Amino acid sequence: MPARPDVSVVVIAYNDERRLPRAVGSVLAQSLGSVEAVVVDDASTDGTGETADRIAAAHPHRVRSFRLPSNSGGCGGPRNAGIERARGKYVMFLDSDDLLDPHACLNLLSAAEESDADLVSGLCARVHVGRHANKERPWYPWLYKNRAVYGSLKENTDLLYDTLSTNKAYRRGFLEEQDLRFVERLHYEDLLFSAEAYLSARRTALIPHRVYNWLVEPSGAASAPSISNRRAELANFADRLEIHRRIDTLFRRHDAADLKLAKDAKFVNHDLLLYLRELRSRDTVYRAAFLELAAGYLGELDPRVFEDAHAVPAIAAFLLRERDLPGALAAADYNRGRLPELRTDLVERDGRIYWGATPPQGDQARSVLDVTDLDFHRRPLSGLRLGNVVTRMRLDDGGRAVISGYVLNPLGRVPADAEIKARLELADRRRPGRVRRVRATVEHAGDRLLWRATFDPMRKVRPLGFADPVWTLRLRLVVNGETIQTFPGPQDDETEASTDGLSLPVRPRLTRLAADRMRSYVTSAGHVAFRLDGEGRLTRLSRGLVHRAAATSTGRRAWRRIRSVERAVKRKAGSRKTKVAVFNRVLTRLPVRKGSVVFESHLGKQYSDNPKYIYRELRRARLPVHATWSYASSSRGFPAEADLVQRGSWAYFLKLARAQFWVDNQGFPDGLRKRPETTYIQTWHGSALKLMGVDQPQLKSGTLAERKRLKRMVERYDGFLVRSQHDVDTLAKGLGVQSELLTTGYPRNDPLVTPDPDLERDVAALRAKLGLKHDKRRVVLYAPTFRKGPDGRPVRRIDPPIDLDRFARELGDDIVLLVRPHYFCTLALPPQGDGRRRSIIEVGNVQDVTLLLLLADTLVTDHSSIMFDYALLDRPMVFHLPDEQRLGRGYFDLIEEAPGPITRTEDELLAALVALPHQPAYTERRRAFARRFGEHDHGDAAKAVVDRYFKDRDFKEGSRRG
Repeated sequence: MPARPDVSVVVIAYNDERRLPRAVGSVLAQSLGSVEAVVVDDASTDGTGETADRIAAAHPHRVRSFRLPSNSGGCGGPRNAGIERARGKYVMFLDSDDLLDPHACLNLLSAAEESDADLVSGLCARVHVGRHANKERPWYPWLYKNRAVYGSLKENTDLLYDTLSTNKAYRRGFLEEQDLRFVERLHYEDLLFSAEAYLSARRTALIPHRVYNWLVEPSGAASAPSISNRRAELANFADRLEIHRRIDTLFRRHDAADLKLAKDAKFVNHDLLLYLRELRSRDTVYRAAFLELAAGYLGELDPRVFEDAHAVPAIAAFLLRERDLPGALAAADYNRGRLPELRTDLVERDGRIYWGATPPQGDQARSVLDVTDLDFHRRPLSGLRLGNVVTRMRLDDGGRAVISGYVLNPLGRVPADAEIKARLELADRRRPGRVRRVRATVEHAGDRLLWRATFDPMRKVRPLGFADPVWTLRLRLVVNGETIQTFPGPQDDETEASTDGLSLPVRPRLTRLAADRMRSYVTSAGHVAFRLDGEGRLTRLSRGLVHRAAATSTGRRAWRRIRSVERAVKRKAGSRKTKVAVFNRVLTRLPVRKGSVVFESHLGKQYSDNPKYIYRELRRARLPVHATWSYASSSRGFPAEADLVQRGSWAYFLKLARAQFWVDNQGFPDGLRKRPETTYIQTWHGSALKLMGVDQPQLKSGTLAERKRLKRMVERYDGFLVRSQHDVDTLAKGLGVQSELLTTGYPRNDPLVTPDPDLERDVAALRAKLGLKHDKRRVVLYAPTFRKGPDGRPVRRIDPPIDLDRFARELGDDIVLLVRPHYFCTLALPPQGDGRRRSIIEVGNVQDVTLLLLLADTLVTDHSSIMFDYALLDRPMVFHLPDEQRLGRGYFDLIEEAPGPITRTEDELLAALVALPHQPAYTERRRAFARRFGEHDHGDAAKAVVDRYFKDRDFKEGSRRG
């Protein structure tokens, strides 16, 4: 008799003779030798049982096969049968359509014996096969970042997020002692089994290694979808709810109310959303039944779950409990994708923003539906994907398509006087860059933007034919220069059938046999799209032949290969690595365009800072240079007379390659080898208090590659601007600058030293725009820098230094507060109520901070380098440094040398502001500070830079546009 194996892997299968050998093969290929496979066939009707028997016969000491007499209807029965027949010290489970990692058993067994754990779990990865091959998504990877051992589920209730049974190894004795078995005749048996296992285990260990590959077949694959993907069956959802009710009973039996709350939060955050996101594509009967099932179960949950769950999923669950299906669907839609889609109205009450068109009633509703912290009232319009509803689709008497609808305008974010341009787009789903555009008209209607587009589909849309079967419909709006992309969808009370009524005549480029119509339908995401179709007899016949050929294994393989190669080529051609390589090897061989200058400020985020003022001086001197400005996402605010190019695009790299000058304040992309004919003027963006470059501890202790990267970036500089000897000794030294040091001061500070009539007009215009034209109150600018969190990354969202209502109440009659966060960050500002509206103004969208410095009577900051610039104005400064803020070591002690009072608390800051505008105790200190750190700022820096690099140059070719 063979020795007892260390691990038994129970492989369950039903009608899966094609994939079973692959699954069992992953067991036989384990690096741990003492592993057996126990194959349980759930009464298959194909050749699965015979396939299992053949594998067992070929590996008599490694594989055993068993057949159940009748189908169990789920996974619980065959897994239980496998447990009974397993001989290993530990038991694992594997589905026939998945694979074990080659070292899964070894890693799990080692961790179990080392930690004496009853249950060991490792990372599972969802691996897409077929047309999405090579796409992987780890299953709750944050649980498996580090090795861990828990003595109780209460030590880490997040384990309830990973309720798979297949990425775990269980001690066989533990299963017997606790009489742990899967529930039968119900789907989602994993959830109940895992919850009971976690609850019963003396120790649970986690390892940061992949152990299980959950293979995801494309929709429409030959194999039947897995049970977890059969969400179109209402019984599937009913089974999930029944399993959750049994887990509730289990937790009550163990007096584990806190665990139930954590489990319920996971249900809201994950389980429920899986179904809600697909609900738009279900019919009205399914929706009504789903609503009754979901609302009934949610009504049984502890109301605290809406506080513990994530904000938007909690809204979806709460509205579903209240039987508001459209509101719940809007919340579910918002919680998907990188740029969430807002398909609901918002309402403002008492300085708070609420989800939905009407103010919520009751304390719980107000608490759950409060979305103020999601910043809908402050985000750039380009950062919102607004809901778009199709209200009518038809063909007119002339055969033209007429499509109309409305885009939501929450909180009136698009003002009535906004300049709005619109176009309707049809984009090839497989090649998104292939777009057909139609002009659309837009009418502002308060909380709606009504749109309409009319076009001749026979002339405007020319699909290829068989190669482009699906076309996405989208509406692109340009509002005051900001682009908003929206995806039209049906009204909430419409089904797919009611939006499936528009059939457009088209003429494919290949042949009319490919298609003669484009028919509208609703995607699973709830958007309107068009699918090529055929009505003529020959068209239907040819399409049928093509589809049958594509459905064969040879056709599928050929198509997958073609698409895979196409995607790989596009991915590689558009990658940054490819662009850098082409730049260095090809583009830099092109001749330099004389007089061409590429400007960039803060990685393309702004038209501001020193590059802006050098550009203005070039324009003022009327030198024949050709200027190009790079922008990161939005081109709004950049000079219209210059060429604009998006950062990272092919055009951007071409401009850089042929430019005679580079001017920026942060850094052009790493890896670009600057050619000798190009002059790189690095203006930088501020004097240094914080340690820079190699002086930073993290860089000193970092990798050699990080230090080499810095050296590579800095070696490209030909000129580096400094304001003082302090910059030379700190900033330039820390960065390792070896280029010419230009002791010109900063061009952006010229207007702070010498009056600039043009800029004074800009300041006056800004004052009027902010509503301060005739305001006699003192203007205080609050402008902190970013700070890093415990993970070393910048904290993106920061709180105001003072209660805004208190500020408005106590100082609003004397002071107006301009709030400008660092461009890395957003400030957590609520909507401005009546009291705050006139005393607190956010100015984060003002790109050029120099305008704000000229406007402000006082500056409140922390350790931002803005202090060095503002000191030139000889106006009061306050340094707000809360106790919890850790400054770290810098180039000098700000506490000792600050040219203004230091405050630590809200009360101290208020007191300091009350004492303004005079700071007689700091007057001389402030002036000495300005002399020390701005010794070269004489008001002529921009002219000095232009004279040094651009004056008396031969730019005869500069007038030719590049």
